[in-house]
Amino acid sequence: MDLKDYIRDIPNFPKEGILFKDITPLWQNKVSFKESIQLLKERYKNQHIDLIIAAESRGFIVGAALANALEIGFIPVRKPGKLPYKTISASYELEYGTDTLTMHEDAISEKQNILIIDDLLATGGTAKAMAKMVEQLKGIVVEIAFIVELTFLNGRNKINDYNVFSLIQY
Repeated sequence: MDLKDYIRDIPNFPKEGILFKDITPLWQNKVSFKESIQLLKERYKNQHIDLIIAAESRGFIVGAALANALEIGFIPVRKPGKLPYKTISASYELEYGTDTLTMHEDAISEKQNILIIDDLLATGGTAKAMAKMVEQLKGIVVEIAFIVELTFLNGRNKINDYNVFSLIQY
């Protein structure tokens, strides 16, 4: 199965000149969704991962499904003010400013093996922020994984201190 067949191009979204890679058709189709999670499960099933972390909102879809398939825990990473307990945070650069992500301060124990996952690697800012929080809590980033990688944006350069994997590259 070629998962690229389930990625839809949306021209000029979210603004003029951007060709958006929409992965919702991949999730909408039960066969391609299952295949994408199965491919990730096969990659990580013997890597002794303790927890998966993913950022809202599309990262939750991949992260929670994979955590369930691997029978491990899932940690949500959210925007400030969305988590109910004490949090740590990491900020990252955007084209037009900065953004911040948060995670519960007790989400990870020292030396736990963590898989960071998201739907798409663009510039790498979100992934780098999540990795910083894992390391702040003394966890070990096993790998950072994505369904889709936009290679022309060079997001790997921002996270090249880590193992990086993507199912689909453009």
